[in-house]
Amino acid sequence: MKIESLRIVVDERERKSGIPDLLKAIGINLEVKTLPIGDYIVAPETVVERKSVSDLISSIFDGRLFDQCDRLKENFAHPIILMEGNVDEIDSLVENPFVFYGALSTIAIDFKIPIVPTASASHTAKLLVSMCSRKDVTKGPFLKKIRKSDDVQKQQLSVLCSLPGIGEKLAVRMLQKFGSPTRTLNASLSELSKIDGLGEARAKKIKQMLEKESKFRREENQKTLD
Repeated sequence: MKIESLRIVVDERERKSGIPDLLKAIGINLEVKTLPIGDYIVAPETVVERKSVSDLISSIFDGRLFDQCDRLKENFAHPIILMEGNVDEIDSLVENPFVFYGALSTIAIDFKIPIVPTASASHTAKLLVSMCSRKDVTKGPFLKKIRKSDDVQKQQLSVLCSLPGIGEKLAVRMLQKFGSPTRTLNASLSELSKIDGLGEARAKKIKQMLEKESKFRREENQKTLD
C-alpha cells in the first residue's frame, strides 16, 4: 500500500506534540479535526488515545482516564491507549507505583483496551503509520457521531475506583455511605475507616494521596521562582 493512500485523522490539540508534522513529512494524508474522543483515528473503528507518561499518571489520579476508556469502548471497536515517554519516570512521579500499574491492569483486563508504549514522538508516528497501513482495515467512515456518556453512576464509580486500593465493590459502599464522590473525598479518616472492608490502613493511604502536594504543583512553583 502506497504511503500517499494512507489516511489518519488527528485531533488539532496534537499539533504541539510534533507528531502531525512527522506524519506529513512521511507523506500521510492527514486531516486535522476537533475530535471529541481520542487523538488519532487510523481506521474506521480504530482510535488511539496518546498520553505522555506524566499525563497518563495525572489522568489516573483525577479520574479522567477510566471515563475516557468508557467512551472509547462505547464508540470504537478497537480503541488503543498509547503511552509515550520514559517509563522510568514513573518512580519519581508517583509515591506508590502499584497504584499506577493497578490502573493499567484495569484498563487492559477490565476494559480490554491494549496499552502500547513508545519511547518518543518519532516512534509514535511510526506506530501510527503501521496501524493505518494494515491490510485488514475495515471499510467505513473515519468520523462518526459520538455517543455522549450520560451514565453518571458509572462516572462516579470510575472516579472512586481511581483511589488507592479501591475496586468497584468498595466504591459502591462509599457511595452508599456518603452519597456522592465529593462527600466521599471530603470524608474524614475516621469516617472512611468505618466503611465495611476498607479499614484504617487503606483509609490512611487514601487520605495521604489526596492531601499530598502534587509534584506538578511543586514544579510549577519552581518555574515561577525561576
